[in-house]
Amino acid sequence: MSQQLEFKMVFPTTIERLYEAWLDADIHSAMSGAPATASPDLGAEFTAWEDYIWGTNLQLLKPHRIVQSWRTSDFLEEDEDSIVTIHLKTVENGAELHMLHTNLPEGSQDRYRQGWQDFYFKPMQEYFEVQNQ
Repeated sequence: MSQQLEFKMVFPTTIERLYEAWLDADIHSAMSGAPATASPDLGAEFTAWEDYIWGTNLQLLKPHRIVQSWRTSDFLEEDEDSIVTIHLKTVENGAELHMLHTNLPEGSQDRYRQGWQDFYFKPMQEYFEVQNQ
């Protein structure tokens, strides 16, 4: 049985800037602190963290929704791609990111929960705080 993760966070930015940062290679690299490729085009492939993560843009509704297939080099060949669905909403203090990461391989939930926190959400918070200064 596959596992899923759900996150809800607010970043000090706009949904337009957050959407762009997720899908622009240079901004994504700066935001996460690691090399990434990205594209705002439907069907485009992406990589992150020096090709540890890769996938494809499955659905894009600018600036509110991003759906991507997602996998890492830790996935077994027989593992299906997982799916990352991001909903962006304007809130009083900035942009709310609501993420659902589904179809994770059995037993990987804790590792990926910590990975999102350490390698994405913390650096993103810092990046957008600096951008607002």
